[in-house]
Amino acid sequence: MIRLKKYLLFTCLLGYALASCAQKNKKSVKEPTDMTISKDRHTEQATFGSGCFWCTEAILQQLDGVLKVESGYSGGSKPNPTYDEVCTGLTGHAEVVQVTYDPAKISYATLLEAFWQSHDPTTLNRQGNDVGTQYRSVIFYANEEQQKEAEFYKKKLDESGAYDKPVVTEISPLKAFYKAENYHQNYYNENGSQPYCYYVIRPKLEKFKKAFKDKLKH
Repeated sequence: MIRLKKYLLFTCLLGYALASCAQKNKKSVKEPTDMTISKDRHTEQATFGSGCFWCTEAILQQLDGVLKVESGYSGGSKPNPTYDEVCTGLTGHAEVVQVTYDPAKISYATLLEAFWQSHDPTTLNRQGNDVGTQYRSVIFYANEEQQKEAEFYKKKLDESGAYDKPVVTEISPLKAFYKAENYHQNYYNENGSQPYCYYVIRPKLEKFKKAFKDKLKH
């Protein structure tokens, strides 16, 4: 069991998934609705993989300053992969989310905190019952500043002794992001009554909201 020290900034880890992402129903009731972002507004992007992208998307959507979260694929060699192809584990891609955020309202450091707190970064190529390289813990950095911050906080986590095992989160440059199929977008909000959403994502989301209650959208 993961042991967290009281002084650690990341106050808790969320529960493991009890069912496999690859086995979930693909049907979506509605097409996703994207927020309109003004062209004059300064925004930045962050790309994370922490298991099933439905969970990561639902969690990061809650943060104040996050303008849009898109589920997709990154880190592999195959251009424009499909979900079924990524699920084979042969494309090299991970399930990821790309977060568009307002740096005047939320920092990259806060996004890193949310990322590491919302999954187990010590399990290699696995989150709960979701097993394979497509479910690896990974940060794809967009620039040198993001790389330095990610590597700094990863080192601090290991040095703190917060975990019984080393943090195995991959930190790699973002080469390409391929947006996933429409039925994956905004999935939890559109399909919250489905079993995976209700029994896996919902409990994670509730724990996250308690830990980040001062940083959520109102």
